[in-house]
Amino acid sequence: MAQYTKNPPLIETAVLSDPLAQFERWFADAEGAGLVEPTAMVLATVDADGQPSARVVLYKGWHQGGLCFYTNYDSRKGEALAANPRAAATFWWDRLERSVRFEGQVRKLPESLSEQYFHSRPRGSQIGAWTSRQSQVVASREQLDARLADNERRYAEGEVPLPPYWGGYALVPERVEFWQGRLNRLHDRLRYRRAGESWLLERLEP
Repeated sequence: MAQYTKNPPLIETAVLSDPLAQFERWFADAEGAGLVEPTAMVLATVDADGQPSARVVLYKGWHQGGLCFYTNYDSRKGEALAANPRAAATFWWDRLERSVRFEGQVRKLPESLSEQYFHSRPRGSQIGAWTSRQSQVVASREQLDARLADNERRYAEGEVPLPPYWGGYALVPERVEFWQGRLNRLHDRLRYRRAGESWLLERLEP
């Protein structure tokens, strides 16, 4: 059983007043720690029937105070967000014994930003976005590969266009919690809660 011993106390006077700036400070530590994928976050949504689901997506920066990620709008997460535009996201950086949690409203990014990001992706990933009918049942891997081959021929030359069903979201946080492991399971938990135009910082019991 793991015992968390690496970190000094996480105290209120040691963190920034803005949780987004504090996140960037911790994220820089995660990037420097040699983690396989420090941008990975678990995104949780709830659909129109109240059914929760969670999956790993990749953090892609900020836009107007929102945590950005990209996906297929017709996917299960896209359908859930269309019905209930709220979500939670969790980062877990094991080597640092740290986690960050976000909760808030989700909005679509402007198409111009989605297009800019889409064209920064490897060409194979762009063609893959046209190939995958994300979250739908497929009869076999061979069927998916055949569709990929068709799209590789279709987009053999020139720019691959942005699919109309693909783009970005921003999770605009209302609550942000910073968790840091401590000995004897008495972990440090600091939560920022939106209070008008400012943030209220609170310590939570472990």
